[in-house]
Amino acid sequence: MASSRGSEPPEGDRRPSDPRPRAGDPPRARSLRFRLGPAAAVAWKIARPLLIAYLLILVIAMFLENRMIFFPAPYPVGDWRPAGMAPEDAWFEAADGTRLHGWYLPRENPRAVVLFCHGNAGNITHRTEILRELYGVVGVSTLLFDYRGYGRSEGRPDEAGLLADARAARAWLARRAAIPENRIVLMGESLGGAVAVDLAAEQGARALILENTFNNLRDLAAHHYPWLPVRWLLRSRFDAAGNIGRYHGPVLQSHGDCDTIVPYELGRRLFAEANEPKQFLTVPGGDHNDPHSREYYRELRGFVEGLP
Repeated sequence: MASSRGSEPPEGDRRPSDPRPRAGDPPRARSLRFRLGPAAAVAWKIARPLLIAYLLILVIAMFLENRMIFFPAPYPVGDWRPAGMAPEDAWFEAADGTRLHGWYLPRENPRAVVLFCHGNAGNITHRTEILRELYGVVGVSTLLFDYRGYGRSEGRPDEAGLLADARAARAWLARRAAIPENRIVLMGESLGGAVAVDLAAEQGARALILENTFNNLRDLAAHHYPWLPVRWLLRSRFDAAGNIGRYHGPVLQSHGDCDTIVPYELGRRLFAEANEPKQFLTVPGGDHNDPHSREYYRELRGFVEGLP
């Protein structure tokens, strides 16, 4: 009897796990066949819906990116007739024709002319006290404006739109105050700080004042969503740290060391990229949306008084 060692088993006797292709199998069927073990099959059964849910979250996050970044309060939300103050209504258009609105509070013989870029939530009515302190304590004329989609401004917010809105606001303010655009002091809070940095890097400024501003949006998003690959998903950058090196002028930056929205460390990273002369003010115990103290505005006045 001939030995069966190394011989082909009959077709009907082939085991299902046998990886060798059958004669006549189509090309795809000749690929390696395998079976999951019982434990792996159970693990895959559990993991598959979780993986699908995770991928679905990624897709939703990509499509809803702007809704996760910008939280505008459209008109009529807010107090549009602040007590004891009568700012001028400023109306102007961005380069794409979007109609924008702001408040201008001029002061006779101001120490400086300031363009204030607010953060990602609310509208200008939620910064009334800032406008009041800048006028009364710091002694400056200020334009406080709303980005597209905020307050009485038209349109929908996105990164390119906000940067275009800020350029239009600076141009309006320069005409109204009769000064060159690069003699305006640019001031921004939080995300508005990144907007102000972009303006300063593009055309210069008399000075740059930043409050609770991050280095870039992707690092901030990664801090809040460590379980998502946000650095690769986000289209918006707001790369303040990448832009600030192109600005050469005085910088005053402040940050609360208990900031729960923009970590203090991200503010320090931004400051490290700025050119001299620069000054960093740490606000002990300060959180992101805490109102500034009168002492802070006195520090701000001293900074403005020392500007060339």
